[in-house]
Amino acid sequence: MRIGFVTLFPSVLQPFLSSSILGRAIQSGLVRVDVANPRDFTYDRNSKVDDRPFGGAPGMLMKAEPVTLALESLGQQDAVIITDPAAPLFTQSDAVAFSKKQSLTFLCGHYEGIDNRVRENVTTHAFSIGDYILTNGELPALCMADAVIRHIPGVLGNADSLIADSFSARKLSAPNYTHPADWRGHLVPEVLRSGDHQAIAAWIANQENELTRRFRPELMGETDVP
Repeated sequence: MRIGFVTLFPSVLQPFLSSSILGRAIQSGLVRVDVANPRDFTYDRNSKVDDRPFGGAPGMLMKAEPVTLALESLGQQDAVIITDPAAPLFTQSDAVAFSKKQSLTFLCGHYEGIDNRVRENVTTHAFSIGDYILTNGELPALCMADAVIRHIPGVLGNADSLIADSFSARKLSAPNYTHPADWRGHLVPEVLRSGDHQAIAAWIANQENELTRRFRPELMGETDVP
């Protein structure tokens, strides 16, 4: 898969993309990352990429032309995603769907965002990662890219981890524990140490239902916590 980023600050991406699972996926050739900086596609000597919004709104907007030229330099894309707080929430099902594509690119906004004509005429999708405002679009782009990449076959050492993920079955995952069984007087639940696989499975299912109803009832089609 090819994943592109259109960003004013490529250095923000490098530490994250070179580390851990994502770094290994890139090194192994399962994922190729391309980066384009809109500043490299300006015509004035100051490499101006932003300007004041029409209508007197505060702040500055990234200009449509350098963003679009940067995107076009990356070649044809199956999906072009803009990060925007005024967009639908990115979900696990979105991550799975995008992992099946050959190429996608994230447009990372700054200041007050990107000229809306880019969203209307250039992008294919717009997503938010939560009801809060960040200072840049690189962080949500990296979050979404991470969620997508882990679903590419071969990226995770244990593919069963995907099945156990929270949200995969529209439920939160049950708590997990490791050794030692007694940590500072806090014990791992006895059922997990019992070796009774049927009892363990029942405990996990009960925990998943309980946690989901308590914290995310809408995932189960419920609007109120019982």
